[in-house]
Amino acid sequence: MEDSAPIMHMQPHIVSSVAAEWEPNMRLRMLLHSSPCSLVVTDALELDHPIIYVNSIFEEVTGYKAEEILGRNCRFLQKRGRFAQRRHPLVDATTVSEIMKCIREGIVFHGEILNFRKDGTPLRNKLCLTPVLDDNGTITHVIGVQIFAEANIDVGPSYSLVRKDQDAASAHWTQGTFKAHLEVQEVEARAPSCEFLQLSDEVISYNILALVTPRDVSCLGLVCRRLHRLTKNDDIWKSVCENTWGRAATRTLEAGAGGRRLEWSRLARELTTLEAITWRKWKVGGSVEPLRCNFSTCAVGNKLVLFGGEGANMQPMDDTFVLDLDAPHPEWTCIDVKSPPPGRWGHSLSCLNGSWVVVFGGERSDHLFNDVFVMDLNEQPPTWREIRGGASPLPRVWHSACTLEGTKLVIAGGSGVSGVLLSDIYILDVSIDGPIWQEIRVSWTPPSRLGHTLTVYGGNKMLMFGGLAKCGSNRFRSSDAFTIDLSEMEPKWTYLVGSSLPGSADVPPPRLDHVALELTCGRVLIFGGSMAGSDSTSEIFVVDPASENPAWRMVNAAGEQPKYAWGRGTCVIGATKAIVLGGQAGEEWVLNELYSLSLANKVDQHG
Repeated sequence: MEDSAPIMHMQPHIVSSVAAEWEPNMRLRMLLHSSPCSLVVTDALELDHPIIYVNSIFEEVTGYKAEEILGRNCRFLQKRGRFAQRRHPLVDATTVSEIMKCIREGIVFHGEILNFRKDGTPLRNKLCLTPVLDDNGTITHVIGVQIFAEANIDVGPSYSLVRKDQDAASAHWTQGTFKAHLEVQEVEARAPSCEFLQLSDEVISYNILALVTPRDVSCLGLVCRRLHRLTKNDDIWKSVCENTWGRAATRTLEAGAGGRRLEWSRLARELTTLEAITWRKWKVGGSVEPLRCNFSTCAVGNKLVLFGGEGANMQPMDDTFVLDLDAPHPEWTCIDVKSPPPGRWGHSLSCLNGSWVVVFGGERSDHLFNDVFVMDLNEQPPTWREIRGGASPLPRVWHSACTLEGTKLVIAGGSGVSGVLLSDIYILDVSIDGPIWQEIRVSWTPPSRLGHTLTVYGGNKMLMFGGLAKCGSNRFRSSDAFTIDLSEMEPKWTYLVGSSLPGSADVPPPRLDHVALELTCGRVLIFGGSMAGSDSTSEIFVVDPASENPAWRMVNAAGEQPKYAWGRGTCVIGATKAIVLGGQAGEEWVLNELYSLSLANKVDQHG
């Protein structure tokens, strides 16, 4: 095969955006648009040939989202239902053996096999498997083109109703689509070269590859040997990550690596698929004494800061502890500070201006706070100072807080005087002289709540999730999610996804006092918390609030998991590691146990 001979044609919308004056092969373009082919790519160099790419047709027909099946072998389609452990008995074992033989020997496979949708509906899969070889003849990838149609066989009741539009579409898939796929192959075989590949390496690399998503770059790397070679350039992958996640995110990733060169291609895959997400229990010296719950934590660089909490017999705590993760043997230290805030619990603790620790709100006994205290951790000796912002929010406890642009503190909701639930949202810029609280006025607010989380994503956008929300005269745990963009002239809350929206599925169980984290790739991760009838911390849920159709998906993390608890302290260290501390499980206080949740391998120096 010539170096620039295409294995399969690129998507026309990508080509046309590169060179408007170039007109691609019109016949091939029409075939690609009219043929509803499902496309799957697997990595033949990895154990068990994991899936690294599927197109939208595959997702629509099978019901599986890409995030659910990336990293898995395609054989799950031979099992009926998400929890089936074995291949369905009606799947032809001879065909399965033939597929395995062709993959092993690098031979193209054409045939038909019984598959199943996610809801258990049987499908006929007319399948073409084509191996991709490198210059040494080694099989690097396998490309599967699939034409699905309804299988008219009786396999028992389905797990859920099939959507009517899928039923209607399936009739169209049966009419000549496999023939259309073969005609595409015939056209490509006759094409002497692809005009797109006449562009220079520099133009293709930095004007095309660097501007698409990591998932699309992986797909383009399978088009031909030349693009495969270009996508092996890790500098291109760095540009891809920077374009997708933002320059600030890539700088944070490099800082966390401590001077080590990052493998950007691997990092892009791991942060996109979350295939490497892992729990780890830390061993640290010292302890936080006396024991307490309802404390708050934040990260200042690679230092974990803890303030306050509720001690035995509802004793309000006013001490400050620091755990320096840069130390060879990290251990908790109670630091000597001047003018500490009054002891409290249920407050928020945030990091602003790089080294400032900010306390807001909370309660002690029967007294609620709405004060703001700031301490510069780099100052010697550290000193707490009260900021009087004027027009302060109502006193509150169990509210949520987050940081915008490094200098602005945002607080929302909580429980006010006499237990009245709040729904307001305020912002305070501590970087200016004489800071003043500003209420963000909106035309509609989500139901009042406490114990929820507020997470920043995409600059000035925030995601609110969960909590104990007011519903009429009652209060219930919530699994609803709402977003707001504070960069808009008139910010407004928008319902994102949750249990109360008709048709919603796979949302996290309702909860409060949980953990919410923003990932480097712009998604939000939820785990833990107080849930009715649940004692599992292994369930981690992720959502991309910026996507066109946001949906929750569950992620399974390897390693030793924390005990079931709520009210944990948590913060992000570096760019790919979250630190989780303490919490409460019934009458038990789990304080001096520290866990990290790593999103990628070999990035941050710590853990």
